[in-house]
Amino acid sequence: MGVVFESTIKMGENNEWYIELKDTVDARVEICISLEEYSEKVEELGKDYGGNIDEVKWLKDDNVPPHVMDEIREGMSKIQADIEEKSGKPIDLKK
Repeated sequence: MGVVFESTIKMGENNEWYIELKDTVDARVEICISLEEYSEKVEELGKDYGGNIDEVKWLKDDNVPPHVMDEIREGMSKIQADIEEKSGKPIDLKK
């Protein structure tokens, strides 16, 4: 069985977005209110599998507006660039 995380973008009561991160192997759920926190939680959960995550499925609730999706995409691109710069290797976040 592969290690699959589900990342669902949701809107909170105050129109603030957050990401619900679910480890589908053991059903742990983490709530992340920033991309930095999301990155930390993915790394933390991934340690249980030696850092080997087979797939991250991205989902979003129907009420998430397009500008929030753009904000998250831009932020994830910056995080990806930072990781690649530090490691010296390209990564594929589309998995």
